[in-house]
Amino acid sequence: MTTVDLLKAAERRVQAAQLAGDVAVLDEMIDDRLVFTGPDGLLYGKEDDLLLHRSGAQKMTAVQEEDLRCLVDGRTGVTWFVGRLAGTFKGQDFEARMRYTRTWVFSDPAGWRLVAAHASMI
Repeated sequence: MTTVDLLKAAERRVQAAQLAGDVAVLDEMIDDRLVFTGPDGLLYGKEDDLLLHRSGAQKMTAVQEEDLRCLVDGRTGVTWFVGRLAGTFKGQDFEARMRYTRTWVFSDPAGWRLVAAHASMI
């Protein structure tokens, strides 16, 4: 597998963990330094993200990838995901077409870990 293939696999593993609400996998794949810019424009950290899944405040029922692009430069990678998401967020049903830009860092032996992300509705 190329480094781009490994990064795509990491991105898809995060998507699957979000869909399953798998906090253990998300904890493993998200760097402690994560800064996430949400669709509301606010900044969130790793614990904010994990708490949403752990508490059940966010439950995904669909994550359907439409497009995924990747760039790798050394130990840094960027993914651009477009897809349809559905689920509940703080008791409200939602369905949206979203774009996520995620920045990843590679370290041995952890592999690709998510360090920054931005999400917006499209």
